[in-house]
Amino acid sequence: MAIHLYKTSTPSTRNRTVDSRVKSNPRNNLIYGQHRCGKGRNARGIITAGHRGGGHKRLYRKIDFRRNEKDIYGRIVTIEYDPNRNAYICLIHYGDGEKRYILHPRGAIIGDTIVSGTEVPIKMGNALPLSAV
Repeated sequence: MAIHLYKTSTPSTRNRTVDSRVKSNPRNNLIYGQHRCGKGRNARGIITAGHRGGGHKRLYRKIDFRRNEKDIYGRIVTIEYDPNRNAYICLIHYGDGEKRYILHPRGAIIGDTIVSGTEVPIKMGNALPLSAV
């Protein structure tokens, strides 16, 4: 569970690191296939806009932006890569057995506990509703 440093064999591998704590296999009930049929094609399916073809197939992760699990503590289980945004996401296991994805709070590590509600302590990862401010 550390940061892997690569030996420099080409200029592209210079200063490259990989964090082994970040996983990339998502939970099946929190993802679904995103319909992406555009990519610069017209009604016949022929590419008309240049430089728009190809790309890797991506699955959409359902992110809990509302954080409406009030006063239930959750634990950060994994930190995962999300191909649809330039931020990492966290898998949270709540105390009532529910599992959800949230955006990764800066500084949060695996094993931290988070909670959302009106009377929660102010710390990284906790969510306070706007009406309570």
